[in-house]
Order: sequence, then structure tokens, then C-alpha cells
Amino acid sequence: MSSPAEARTPLPADPVLADAVRGVHSVFQPIVELDTGRVVAYEALARGPVGPLERPDALFAAARAAGRLAELDEACRAAAFRGAVDAALVAPLTLFVNVEPEVLDTAPLADLLAIAERAPGHLRVVMEITERALAARPAELLRTVERVRELGWAIAVDDVGAESMSLAFLPLLSPDVVKLDLRLVQERPGPAVAEIMNAVNAHAERTGAVVLAEGIEHEEHLRTARGLGATLGQGWHFGRPAPGPADGLPVGELVLPGAGRTSGALGAVSPFACLPDDVPLRRAPKALLIELSKQLEREAARLGETCVVAATFQEARHFTPSTTRRYRDLVERTGFVCALGEDLPVEPLPDLRGAALSPEDPVRGEWDVAVLSPHFSAALLARDLGDDGPDLERTFEYALTYERGTVSRAASSLLSRVAPRTGPAPATAAPAGPPPAGTASRPAAGLAVGTTNAEVLLRRALEATPSGVTVVDMRLPDQPIVYANQAFRDLAGLPSEDILGRNCRLLQSPETDPAAVDRIRAAVAAGRACRETVLNLRGPERTPWWNELHLAPVHDADGTVVQYIGVQVDVTARVEAERALVRERDRTSAALARIQELAYTDPLTGLLNRRRLEEQVEAAIWETRARGDALGLLFVDLDGFKAVNDRLGHAAGDELLQQVARRLRDRVRRRDLVARLGGDEFLVALPDLAPETAVAEAGRVAEELAASLGRPVALRGTEVTVGASVGVSVCPADGVAFADLLHAADLRMYEQKAQRRAAGREVPVPASPVPLG
Repeated sequence: MSSPAEARTPLPADPVLADAVRGVHSVFQPIVELDTGRVVAYEALARGPVGPLERPDALFAAARAAGRLAELDEACRAAAFRGAVDAALVAPLTLFVNVEPEVLDTAPLADLLAIAERAPGHLRVVMEITERALAARPAELLRTVERVRELGWAIAVDDVGAESMSLAFLPLLSPDVVKLDLRLVQERPGPAVAEIMNAVNAHAERTGAVVLAEGIEHEEHLRTARGLGATLGQGWHFGRPAPGPADGLPVGELVLPGAGRTSGALGAVSPFACLPDDVPLRRAPKALLIELSKQLEREAARLGETCVVAATFQEARHFTPSTTRRYRDLVERTGFVCALGEDLPVEPLPDLRGAALSPEDPVRGEWDVAVLSPHFSAALLARDLGDDGPDLERTFEYALTYERGTVSRAASSLLSRVAPRTGPAPATAAPAGPPPAGTASRPAAGLAVGTTNAEVLLRRALEATPSGVTVVDMRLPDQPIVYANQAFRDLAGLPSEDILGRNCRLLQSPETDPAAVDRIRAAVAAGRACRETVLNLRGPERTPWWNELHLAPVHDADGTVVQYIGVQVDVTARVEAERALVRERDRTSAALARIQELAYTDPLTGLLNRRRLEEQVEAAIWETRARGDALGLLFVDLDGFKAVNDRLGHAAGDELLQQVARRLRDRVRRRDLVARLGGDEFLVALPDLAPETAVAEAGRVAEELAASLGRPVALRGTEVTVGASVGVSVCPADGVAFADLLHAADLRMYEQKAQRRAAGREVPVPASPVPLG
């Protein structure tokens, strides 16, 4: 468990901050078109004046603490626009600028439009929305996107993939640019990366959005970015942030799919009003709508963290204990869930978002459930017909739609009502209030609670629970533990006097995952709840154990975080079992990979076999035709190989084939393909040839290979010489299928072999091999 204190730093005095806000300026990092190397855009990055607030993280933290975040955010964007104009970063270039999530709805943009329109050559703008805004302020986020599009600017979502939430919101925001989080480029790919790219590429294919990879620092990162489907790149490989344009890079134009488009979702009166006029409406009792809703909820749970669920319940009394259990499960499993209804609180359950609906809001008369993810969309949109009688027999007019545009508009209509989050959990969720003012830094064991029956019962329950429970006071220096129940003392292996008054870092191990610690610190700094599994140490012996830790903040009446409650569970057995399972899976994967390798390679030479080469050549032909390139295929047949087998034996023949394979591999490019057909026949595929020189280039390679294979071979103490006949075919001139190219190359190889024989130039193996040495 990490220390909340380590996530906080003292902030400078206000005059220093005021000077920093006035002195804020921008530097610009190039955004490059990966295929052409042209700079098509620059991102404006804020910097403070030289001093303690020069770094943007320190500057924004100070402004946030002083309540001047909106002022700083406005100053940063104005500086970005002025700096871009001064540096002539205007059309055809595009400028990427950021908007701070906490001031989304009030961010002044119209004045910036005036600067952009007055700029010589016109200033083209893409507004970046960070994923930190997605769950905290969805209504403000959607309104800002509408405002930005009305100005004729485009939208980018930053850090996509850092959290699953960004994937869940892609269908709602429909960004023109998707900026991949840098870890996708810089870290080893795995199942999580595959899930992210599956969603991103689906969005890009559906909308025409452009994919931009951040964090490209060298050629390997660049290759990874291209493999992920990115067409734009950003990072130190192309240039570091500077006051002006990058030197020596050509300039191009960024073409975006829909800059200036507006969805109109926020203008809809209600989700039901989002239905097109031609959608047929049905009538059904409430009992049927309950079952349809449950089915959509089950689908959402299956979709997982990339899914958004938005629902209405008319009145709070319809949010029953059964509904509570279902929606608590949805909150755990999906990316974002909101539930709206008359008298429902703005957070009906921890992490379930709501809204304060006005009495006139038409949503109060509707039954709506919208489920939206990158690969699925469905909505039940119903309107109460006002029947009297038993509740389950009340009738509704409804439609069940899977049309993505309608579902997206309905979900946006509900999210546009969601109240902004000021803290991740309501204060009522805490088991006890803050300790009285003046509590000592090393209090006695137990909560600082009164002596009412309810408080005594609560204290006894906490002491009896099998999970470790701690309370940390955020108002005291170093945020000490002020309460630890018996289960936590057992987990820590320490008595109360060695726990109370100390920071939670006392449990940390040198092997504790630093990334998990950083996530905990970030959550505490932002006042959010978090859940992590970390390696801790127990007792004076420092025995390692795995701690599944859940942290939840406690707020006072003003919304300030005054305590953190930690719940700890020993999950060592589960973690070790999971790791054993992973090790077994890795061994199985390695075995399967070896089996697959044997299925696709020639066991003698290690080259590709015919089946694998045919698959790869067919794929290369498709790429060749798409790019307008050419591909060469070389059929290599050894001359004199049978004589080696007859005179020196099959073992010597096998050794000769292995040396031939090495010479073929050594004489071609890394991207060329080399395979053994069988016997003494080999194939070489040469992709990416220029169409106008493909025949000559393939012929040149054929001659080089024949010359290389014609050199003497040291074989078991003797020296033998064989030759090679090489037939050449070229795609598309000789065909656009592997079979056609192979047939053409095979015929030309036999023509060459016949010509050599007619001329008496076939190379025989000497009757008596020449001894070496």
C-alpha cells in the first residue's frame, strides 16, 4: 500500500502562480505522416516561465489548488494560438491543442476562433480531449465536443488505450483523430493491445478517423506504430518540442474525415425522441420491458469494460433491491454506467452515475436502456402511456433498435444530463466519519467514534470482519494510519503500536510493482477510489504476501477528502495459482509454436516449406497489387546434386543442401522469402520490386545466386562443386497467383538447364572429389 503523501507536493505562493500564468507559452511538437515523412500538424504543449512552475504538471497542480485552473487553461490555449500564428504554423498545417477536463463546459473558445480566422493563411485546429474527462464530466465533455464542431474544428481523443473507458466512449465522441497511448508503441504487445486495436480499427473503418501513435522514439517504435494501423506519428524520433517548426522536414496537409460535423445528439429532447420517424412502435406491459432490459444488461456485462450503459427508471421506487444488485454488477464489469430517475441521487451506488432531473424533464416519463460499445449497439426506448392499474401491467410504447446512430444519440441524450463528479464515492459510503479535530498522530487502536449503539455495533463489525480494514487521516502530516482492525494487524504481522501513526508504505516490498504504486498515488492525488493487487511484506521476518487492496476516499461536508479507507485481502494463494497457470500456458504455447514451426518449415534446412511459402507469396501478391509494386519468383534447381548423393552418400547430400540453404539466405534481403520445395529444388520470392526494373532486378539476383551456388563446397574433408539453374517469373507480368508464377519459373528453369546442356556447360561433380588440406 503506497503513501498518499508521496503524491502531494507543497505548492508555491499565489504571486508565483500569477506570474507563471502570465508567462505561460507554447512549444510545438511535429506530427508526421508515416508513409511520406511529411509534417502535417503540430501539437501545442504548454510551458511555464523558467522556475518552479516551468513543468506543466507542477503548473497545473498549483493552479488547481489555487482555484485558477480555468484561467490557466484559457491562457495556455491563447498562447498556443498566438505562438502558432507567430511561427507560421498555419494551413496546410494543423494545430492540436488541449482542453483541461475540469473546465470543459466553461472553456472559452469563441475568442480563439477569432484568432484562428485572423491568422494569415488560416489556422486549422484539432481540439484534444484527454480520457480523464470521460467518466468525470461526460455531460460537459459532450457539450464541448458539440461546441468545437460548431466552430468548424476537429476532435481528437488523447491517450486512447490507457484505460478501457476511452474505448467505451469512442462511439459517443466519434473523434476525427484517435491518439494511441504511448505504451501501445513502446511495450510488448499482448491481449490488451489486441483488444484496444480491435476497437480502434473498427472505429476508424466505420468513420474514417485517423489513427495517431504517440511515443515513437526510434525505428522499432515506428515499425510497431505502422503495424498497429497508425498513419500519423509523434515522438522524439521526428523531433522534440520547439518554439517553431521542425527543420528539414517536408510539409503536407492533414485530411480529416468530418471536421465541422455535429451529431445533434444533445439537441434531442429525450432518448425516445431520438427514434427516427419511420421506426415502427409497439405496445407492451412493463413486465416485458423488464425482461428486455435484463437481456440488454446481460449483453453489456458480456461486453465488459469497453461498454457504456445508460438507463432511466422513471422514479426512485423502481430502483429495487434486485435492480441494485444488477447495477452494482454492471458497474464492476463495464466501463461506464448511469441511471437516471425522479428522486434518484446523483450517485445511486458507488461509481453509478446519476443526475438531478428537473420536474419538467421528459426523461421522467420514459423507460430507456442504451448499450453501446465499439462492436455492439442496442437500445430499448419506451414512453409511459399513463395507464392506471397494477404496476407490472402498465403499458408503454416502445422500440428496440440496434441502429448505431440512434443508440449513440439516445446514450448521448442521457449522458448529457449526468452530474459532474466531484469525488468518486459519496461520503455516506464510509463506515465512520473523520476523527475529531486535534486527534493525535498515534491514536489508540480503534475508530474515533462515539458510544451510540450503532457506532459500537459498527466498531464490533469492523473488528470481526475477515478483511483487513484501515483508515488513513489525510489531514495529518505523512497521512498516518489512525485505525487498523484485527484482521489487518494479522495480515501485517505487527501489533497496533507498530502500525498506528505510521504511513501505509510500511508494508511495501522492494519488489512491489512500481506501476501499481504509481496508479495508487495518482488515484489518491485525484481523490479517486482504486483497486490494485500489490506485493507486501508481513511481520519482522518480512515474509512476502499478495494484497488485494481497495482504497476509497471519505469526504467532509465541503467535498474535501479527509480520510482514506483501505480494505485488504490476502490473495497469495490465488496469485500463485494464476502464475502457475500462466507458466503452464506459456509452456503449452511454446510447444504449440514448435509444432506450428515444424508444420511450416523444412526440417532439414530450416527454410520455409512449399505450403508456408505459398501462403506468404499469396499475401505478398495482394500487397503488391494494392501498392502497384512487382514481385519476383525464382525457381532454383541444383545441377550435379545426384552425383554427390551417389558418390558420398545421403548424409553428405543433406549437409550440401544445408550449405546451399545458408548461401541462399545470405545472398537475399531480410524481407525476401526462401523455401525448399523438396529434393534439390528451392524457391526465392522477391517482394517490393519497382515495376519498371522488376525483370532486370530479378534476373540480376538469379545470376548472383547461381554464381554463389557454383562456388566449391567443403564437404566432409573434400571439396565438391555443383551448379544451379534458375528460372525467373514476375508478378503481375507472368500472373497474379502463386501457381501461375511457379509454373512460369519452372518452365524457364528447364529452358535454362536445356540450354546449358546443349552448350556443354552443365557442371558435373568430379569423379574423384578433391581432398582438402
